[in-house]
Amino acid sequence: MDKSIAAIEKKLRARADEEYAVFLRGLLPTVAPESVIGVRMPELRRLVKGLSTDEADAILSGLPHRYHEEYLLHGIIINGMRDMEQALAALDELLPYVSNWAMCDLLRPRARRADLPRLWEKVPGWLESPLVYTKRFGLSALMNYFLQPPWTEQALKLAATVSTEEYYVEMMAAWFFATALAKDWERTLPYLRERHLAPWTHNKAIQKARESRRITPEQKEYLQTLKVECPPEQRIRREDGQ
Repeated sequence: MDKSIAAIEKKLRARADEEYAVFLRGLLPTVAPESVIGVRMPELRRLVKGLSTDEADAILSGLPHRYHEEYLLHGIIINGMRDMEQALAALDELLPYVSNWAMCDLLRPRARRADLPRLWEKVPGWLESPLVYTKRFGLSALMNYFLQPPWTEQALKLAATVSTEEYYVEMMAAWFFATALAKDWERTLPYLRERHLAPWTHNKAIQKARESRRITPEQKEYLQTLKVECPPEQRIRREDGQ
């Protein structure tokens, strides 16, 4: 094992919380339980700040990682990169190894307004990926960066084209449209009123929007009238998280 990786593993184990590890393993059914050390996010962020250059480089070049927390460190390092091209190159290397929603949703590289056109170029490729968490990341990027003028309408149209039966992708699609309703009700509502989304995603977006404090009581009442019938087999599969 690389000396830098061994040193990082030692630091992770020194910060392990077994009770948290048990809790986290229950939240991440797609992650091997033995790969979860149980380090909380604030500790991971502090650890990244104290990494030497060699240790950070070892993380970035050490794919595939042995532990879930090493992947989280990897993502935090990418999020801190100031150069968008460097961050995108690092993302391209990491995304094929992402195996869970927590790792996926952590990824949010810095993006100045000037970086958005370049970031936008990458989104269609992520959404067309056969990899579940690459596709989920594409929707996450649309939600985090492009639900704002002048990108909103393009982001809505692109998100509505995503076709999948993968639970973790559909959950992100629902989250995207619930967030879009809160940010731009008028532009987003037609996607639900005209039923552009798959039934389960449609209903889950309504549910999440109705749970939001940014949606008015009147809007929540109207959204409830837009719910659609979801096929039983699809409903059962989704409730099982399969």
